[in-house]
Amino acid sequence: MNERTAAEAFTKQSGSFDELFSSNPIIIYKRQRVREHVQQYLQQNSKILELNAGTGEDALWLARMGHTVHATDISEGMQQVLAQKVKQHHLEEKITYELCSFTGLKNLKNQGPYDLIFSNFAGLNCTGELDKVLQSIEPLLKPGGIVTLVILPGFCLWETLLVFKGQFKTAFRRFFGTGGVKAHIEGVNLTCWYYDPSYVIHIMKKSFEVLGLEGLCTLVPPSYMENFPGKYTGLFKWLIQKENKYRNKWPWKYIGDYYIISLKMKTA
Repeated sequence: MNERTAAEAFTKQSGSFDELFSSNPIIIYKRQRVREHVQQYLQQNSKILELNAGTGEDALWLARMGHTVHATDISEGMQQVLAQKVKQHHLEEKITYELCSFTGLKNLKNQGPYDLIFSNFAGLNCTGELDKVLQSIEPLLKPGGIVTLVILPGFCLWETLLVFKGQFKTAFRRFFGTGGVKAHIEGVNLTCWYYDPSYVIHIMKKSFEVLGLEGLCTLVPPSYMENFPGKYTGLFKWLIQKENKYRNKWPWKYIGDYYIISLKMKTA
């Protein structure tokens, strides 16, 4: 049920998604950080499976670097926008796409194997069965393949500080969100779950080792505070510098709005 409502919500948002978020300085910063992380581990001419690919911004970026991407999403609207971009930029030989949920990867038409499986910006927080998703990844990867995921954890420093502004519901939603938290997108109600890095590592520890873990938007505010960079330009730049310095240090890698984690499949 939640997947159907998520698909409906993001299909409604697909036509305006890029326009809404492409000019947000915090989102631009977030995407740059994720891409820097991914580039650490990518080999040339990699074959990549992208989950919750959205409108295809990351797929296009990867394809332009010479990689081959199979971009999947559960939203028909998002897939339509992605398909238009692929045609517009003449990337048909580099990007394929498929309407598929990350909870249904066993039914994926293109089973790979892949060098990298990539999921950006908390798409995986739309399922209460992340364990099943993670367990379905290994058969799709080449030996020594890599998984990079960007996930919302159960604690965010910036959100907790909102208690001092009287925003109690937002400040504590992750604390009491173990059974899922209601979210609203384009008038559609859906549920979001939060997962700490320890959860991902525990589920995957038998076959994977951690390559890298870093916090995202720990000192830099969450992207829904889009007015912050314009109002506090100097402070925003300073926070970026400090976050980039401490992003993979304790406790900062655990207390961001997101974390970025990469794991590598163990080889015998």
